[in-house]
Amino acid sequence: MNEFLEKEEEVLRMLKTVFDPEIPVNVYDLGLIYKIDIRDDNSCVIDMTLTAPSCPAADFLVEDIRQKVGSVEGIENVTVNLVFEPEWTKDMMSEEAKLELGFL
Repeated sequence: MNEFLEKEEEVLRMLKTVFDPEIPVNVYDLGLIYKIDIRDDNSCVIDMTLTAPSCPAADFLVEDIRQKVGSVEGIENVTVNLVFEPEWTKDMMSEEAKLELGFL
């Protein structure tokens, strides 16, 4: 596997270890991650949203993502952008997340 794909796979693996303290599903499977851009300069830019704009865990989630993705070998800088377009809906969750939360 090439180096870029390995890095991308590891970033995804780390995102799946980030949980909202109030929801037992990781941010990736919740559908909160809109974009992951791993750049040639070894930086990673992530666009994410929240289940609600007033989410009290927003700062915790952003910092947890920065730390965990920043621990990936070959990633030197992580920027997390909070975006609210498109608005998050339950339809963005993976099938596993819907099952875990009782939506299926």
